[in-house]
Amino acid sequence: SWRNGMNTSALEIDPRALRVWVEQRMVFVELTDGRCIGFPATRFRLLASASDEQLARVALRLDGAALRWEEIDEDITVRGVVEGRFQLPLPPEQLAA
Repeated sequence: SWRNGMNTSALEIDPRALRVWVEQRMVFVELTDGRCIGFPATRFRLLASASDEQLARVALRLDGAALRWEEIDEDITVRGVVEGRFQLPLPPEQLAA
């Protein structure tokens, strides 16, 4: 029932990732609702300057609510990615489709 407190509804609303992977410096997240979302590493300062090997070493944390790069000490929330909150603008060369 809904009387069990707000935690259950908050968890349902909060986007969660089932898995995360990196291809050609694009970070992809598969969400529990079936969507896949990808963003270029260039949208975050620490990811942009990371090597390909460092970028590939990403893990899910907090039951899929966060992405963690231990080696470069970067944490990004899945909610932030879903809502399109990035540190840096898209580079001009990636705007040309």
